[in-house]
Amino acid sequence: MSVWIIILCMAAVTSIPRILPLYLMKNFDPPPLLRRFLRFIPSAALGALIFPGVLKAIPQMPAAAAAGMGAALITAWFGGGLVFSVGASVTVAFILLRFFV
Repeated sequence: MSVWIIILCMAAVTSIPRILPLYLMKNFDPPPLLRRFLRFIPSAALGALIFPGVLKAIPQMPAAAAAGMGAALITAWFGGGLVFSVGASVTVAFILLRFFV
């Protein structure tokens, strides 16, 4: 069996479950409560995926990682945006690692 046939079959198998729900639900208008619930899922999933890795990111000084995460939370809370939050987090962790380790 050719490698290209395998690749095309794998592409079809993974594409169908992604495209089919979009096609079937194109006229579906969810109720406001469900729409509000679905808006929070990306933030919750991202937090659940990132949080454990942040605490293990700097094994020699986990306090620097926690302080960086705190800086990101504070800047995000006050509307700093993604780039500013990440920049603040990296800056705080860098300063703590540079001057206290």
